[in-house]
Parts: sequence; C-alpha cells; structure tokens
Amino acid sequence: MPRRIGWAVLAAVVLIAVWWAWYRSGQPGGAYPVPGDGVRITVEVLNATGVDGLARASTRQLRRRGIDVVYFGTAATDTLRETLIAVRRGDTARAARVREALGIGRVVVEPDPRLLLDASVFLGYDAVPLVNLRP
Repeated sequence: MPRRIGWAVLAAVVLIAVWWAWYRSGQPGGAYPVPGDGVRITVEVLNATGVDGLARASTRQLRRRGIDVVYFGTAATDTLRETLIAVRRGDTARAARVREALGIGRVVVEPDPRLLLDASVFLGYDAVPLVNLRP
C-alpha cells in the first residue's frame, strides 16, 4: 500500500510541474513575442482633430505594423491640420518607422524623457482617411 501512495505523490508532482511550465509559457516574457523587426517602438497616439475614432483607427494600423501603442486618446487641441510625430527620446529612426507605418506625418524633435516613449503621434486632419480602416 505505501508504494501506491509514493507513485501517486510522484504523479501529482509531475502533473503540477507540467501545468506550471505550461502556465508560465503564456506569461510576459514567455511565448508571446512583440511583432516587428526586433526593435520595440513605443508611442502614444493623440487625436488633434474633432473626428471621432481617429486615434483608435490609427492605433490599430500602428499595432498591425508592430508599433507598440501604449496609450491613445484626445489631444489638448482639435485643430491640427497636419499629423506630427514628435520624437521623445532617441534618434529620428524610430519616428520614421512610425511615419512609414501610418503613411502620413511630419517628424519633429521634441525630447521629453519623462514620458518614457519613443514618440508622440498628434493626428491632424490629414489622418481622417484612417477612420475608414477596419481591423
């Protein structure tokens, strides 16, 4: 009888170990890589127009192209004509990738290391066609 209990305990330990390995594979740092070419680009997307849904549509487009959008919302102004991509840290190469992913925008250098972002995207009225994009 004691031998059966030993095997049952061993089997339970093995099952728990297998479950734990499976569970950890789905946690951050596990099996979910960030899409893109290996360079992680973090941005915020701010709608600087009065057009509803513009920041959300642009966020979808950027994420499909491997850009990590950590926040999207409304800017303090709603009259921006041209989309601006403000470099917050680093060089302009990452902002150029954001511009390429959006297909619009002008890159400007406005460092602000407190934001912990590579770039801020201020969507202007030239981005309105992005609203028609579907996921």
